[in-house]
Amino acid sequence: AIVLLDGAQSAPHQPVNVQELDCDFYAFSAHKVCGPTGFGILYGKKELLEAMPPYRGGGEMISRVSFEGTTYEEPPFRFEAGTPPIAAAIGLGAAIEYLQSIGMEQIALRERELLEEATKKLAAVDGLRIIGNPAERSAVLPFVMDGIHASDIGTLLDKQGIAVRTGHHCAQPIHDRYGLDATARASFAFYNSSEDIDRLVEGLEFVKTFF
Repeated sequence: AIVLLDGAQSAPHQPVNVQELDCDFYAFSAHKVCGPTGFGILYGKKELLEAMPPYRGGGEMISRVSFEGTTYEEPPFRFEAGTPPIAAAIGLGAAIEYLQSIGMEQIALRERELLEEATKKLAAVDGLRIIGNPAERSAVLPFVMDGIHASDIGTLLDKQGIAVRTGHHCAQPIHDRYGLDATARASFAFYNSSEDIDRLVEGLEFVKTFF
């Protein structure tokens, strides 16, 4: 089997070593690591990339073209047809340097602390249920509230300047599995604080006053 890991929710939060993971492919989005939107990274093992044909045509991805045939460049160039998004690549590079200057180990430690604090404080909110209780989780807390749809939670929190994600979070099958229409999701990063968690709890208490 060929294994592709979706690293969008891991690359920003912890050290990643694709050699240790021994995955065939690893992908993540630039905006998840404080970089530009509409851009990302795909790592692939060299032997697999060499065996893959290009999926689009354009400048810089061919070595030679004739009426008899086409010879493609070596990876990764054969997959990078046309003018690349240069500004986005520079922005992603700067974002990665910024995270590395802080230290991915330090980021992971800080986010674990925030997760522990947020879990305790949200669990104490009457009528709120955190979804899932895994042995290990990133600093993400999906939750539901009795009698309040996730969309209403998100809208009323937004009015207070508090941003959460609502809906299926690209995981509708797991919502169906547990009989959930939608969930709200609070995500924490190294730049968040205890004050942010307290504001979220206060905001949720305010949401309850409408129902």
